[in-house]
Amino acid sequence: MDSQWLMVKVHPHAKREVLMALGPGRFEAWVTPKPIGGQANDAVIHLLSHHLQIPRARLQLMKGGSGRHKVFKILG
Repeated sequence: MDSQWLMVKVHPHAKREVLMALGPGRFEAWVTPKPIGGQANDAVIHLLSHHLQIPRARLQLMKGGSGRHKVFKILG
């Protein structure tokens, strides 16, 4: 299976949800949920899947589960 890596800087508890592409495989995301119980991570996955037009199940959080800098893997 081929895979692709995405690096995302996250701003939780924002006023609105925005995903900005910074370059190939690099994003910055603003999400409304607070970083409690993985809610902000779920919101980031939703934004990425919508932007990339892929199912949420193809995105796997590899690093940064509790930090602002996250690394996702797109499963092929």
